[in-house]
Amino acid sequence: MLIFIYGEDNFRSKQKLQEIIEKYKKVHKNGLNLIIIDCQSADFVDFKRELETVSMFKEKKLIILKNAISSVKFEDPLLDCKDSLLKSEENTIVFFEDGKADSRKSFFKFLEKNSKSQEFKPLSSAQSMVFAKKEFEKYGAKIQKEALEQLVIFCANDLWRLSNEIKKLAAFKLKDQNSEIGLKDVEQMVNSEIETDIFKTIDAIARKNKKQALELLHKHLEDGDSVPYLLSMINFQFRNLLIIKDLLERRVQYQLIAQKSGLHPFVVRKSYELCQRFTFLEIKKIYQKVFEADVNIKTGRIEPQTALDLLISGI
Repeated sequence: MLIFIYGEDNFRSKQKLQEIIEKYKKVHKNGLNLIIIDCQSADFVDFKRELETVSMFKEKKLIILKNAISSVKFEDPLLDCKDSLLKSEENTIVFFEDGKADSRKSFFKFLEKNSKSQEFKPLSSAQSMVFAKKEFEKYGAKIQKEALEQLVIFCANDLWRLSNEIKKLAAFKLKDQNSEIGLKDVEQMVNSEIETDIFKTIDAIARKNKKQALELLHKHLEDGDSVPYLLSMINFQFRNLLIIKDLLERRVQYQLIAQKSGLHPFVVRKSYELCQRFTFLEIKKIYQKVFEADVNIKTGRIEPQTALDLLISGI
């Protein structure tokens, strides 16, 4: 059986992959025939050997190929062995793309036609609300509707950030199990510590103080924040700066920016001052560099922390 998992929302796609792995481990507890191959670093012969080798224990294999479609080394050889893939009914082969897959490629079209495929698109605000509510329930925490709406506004459709913030809020409120998370809790906690430091980081970048910017980010890494989370925060802030700076360049009055941009007034207020420190072209170039760092991490070209360091050093 062939399974194809991909999409921009790599939070939920990774959850789906983990769900498949856990389901397999429940049946095959020794895990000897669970094979995970990173197609950015492995060779195609590694996969072919696993595909052709019969399990000693006659167990069904679970073979996971990460980023096969985006791998130059794997693309053509996989097309050449399409028949073998279709005949391999005794095994489950999962093709996992960490992000959006190129639908123009021939192997993408083959998988779309011959596998159980699932694309994870970014959630809408309404869908993010449903996701967040279930996450709070999972931790046994309650949140007021107004607070939930505000949390989703702050985090947009970034589920990595949303999940992190939910854990933080739930842990804080579980000290008082009879208490619901309110709007004040969200406003004080979600945009306090890390948001403030990300603004400090961007301010340090604007002042060309790369040393301070790196020190601020490394402090969060030491405290347990992940690189994807920090990168998503930087991406979120520069995206907002780009939107606001564009409107300012077009001489839109400050009072109308929230309405024209669709951004929350709180976000506009905090981003407006930072906009003055950059030209529109500078913000655009930095936003592109953040995007490139994200792609490099997701495709396995660069180690996450190295990519973050290179991003700040290269600005």
